Amino acid sequence: MTLSGIEIQERFEKWLDGWNNHDLKAVMDFFHEEIIFENWDGKAIAGKESLRRVWIPWFFHHGGFRFHRESLFFDEKHQVIVFQWKLEWPSNEEKFRGRRENRQGVDVMQLKDGKILKKMTYSKTAVQIGNKMYEMNL
Repeated sequence: MTLSGIEIQERFEKWLDGWNNHDLKAVMDFFHEEIIFENWDGKAIAGKESLRRVWIPWFFHHGGFRFHRESLFFDEKHQVIVFQWKLEWPSNEEKFRGRRENRQGVDVMQLKDGKILKKMTYSKTAVQIGNKMYEMNL
């Protein structure tokens, strides 16, 4: 199944709403059963059920997050989405725990059969806390 540009955009909007409503089911609905999810820390998770199991505690412990769209590009012919985002959430960094943190990154997503088959996340290593940028220890 190849999605039209309008279908890609509609599914993406539902997916982003799922994230911002902290609705794991809505987020998972757009993933292919054979998803390969490469996180910003370099770890990869294979398979929709494995990803869901990893995210259950993440969603539970990371409330208050919100993704803001900085830009969105999709290639209908190749079924690719490029999503530039800013994430706002309470920081988990030891030095800043609980303070508002802003992270920026890009997701590159390849679709298959109308679902995200591969998602690669790239994130800046510096985060904004208040009005200052801090390099995070990797």
